[in-house]
Amino acid sequence: MLQSTELTVSIPPSENRQVGQVQWPKQLPPNPATDFATTRVKALSSPGEIRGWVKQHLPRSRRVLIFVHGFNNRYEDAVYRFAQIVHDSRADVAPILFTWPSRGNILDYAYDRESTNYSRTQLEEVLRQAARDPMVGEITIMAHSMGSWLVVEALRQMAIRDGRVAPTIRNVILASPDIDVQVFRKQWLEQGPHRPQLTLFLSQDDKALDMSRLIGGAVDRLGQINPAAEPYRSELEKAGVTVLDLTALQGGDPLNHGKFAERPEVVRLLGERLIAGHASVESKIGISDQLGIVAAGTAQTVGGAASLVGFR
Repeated sequence: MLQSTELTVSIPPSENRQVGQVQWPKQLPPNPATDFATTRVKALSSPGEIRGWVKQHLPRSRRVLIFVHGFNNRYEDAVYRFAQIVHDSRADVAPILFTWPSRGNILDYAYDRESTNYSRTQLEEVLRQAARDPMVGEITIMAHSMGSWLVVEALRQMAIRDGRVAPTIRNVILASPDIDVQVFRKQWLEQGPHRPQLTLFLSQDDKALDMSRLIGGAVDRLGQINPAAEPYRSELEKAGVTVLDLTALQGGDPLNHGKFAERPEVVRLLGERLIAGHASVESKIGISDQLGIVAAGTAQTVGGAASLVGFR
């Protein structure tokens, strides 16, 4: 059963925080000047309340961003990470978070993987509700790590059930996708010819995906392939996939698994170009010397607070 909640997260001012950082409270109650703090939690118990939230927060662009977290992420981890992305990217969209029951333990990989399979019908329903809302003009889905598996499976399931992915779902962004690359080929093709535009954030030094590859029988994970090597380069180019290779960038965590949200230049790129619906990445952004670009839209924020709605 889906539960929906409106949350408002207070984010420290820029002089006390670097772009890409999530500053957890050191004590309770948190200090809003230095810590992320949840300032409002309200259950949305009816479809009318959810539509009311969408109407209040939908910008002129009529774009919605739906974020799906990854492996080893507790509910509060996902909320604060998404709030950080919403605030730092400054993308002109209404933010919706979909959470699934991760155990939040690095040793529970198999449990988390089963939890994504358990949750795919619920995610499909959230996507379908958003796509059917006449107020919503365009949907971008962004997923991290194991959440990418959940997103691709939900889209595949939607395509099988409805004959195609809902046309309002225009863009899919997969960051460090923890998916068997051979399985992904089949998942993506089975969505049919009218698939969303796909953007991949990859990093060949992703140590978390090294472990996943070991568990998965030494098959390459999508999030750590070399997109300049064959057969990947030709396949990605033929499919019209936008790929950003973050290998040259230093990660903010020892596993190099969260570069898409932790590096300021990448977060800004998310908001300015990709979440905003521009698939191409131009050199004027100023990071082309660090990003390997192989081919070629979270939130409204007011006064340092990000308001989002979460489904779980």
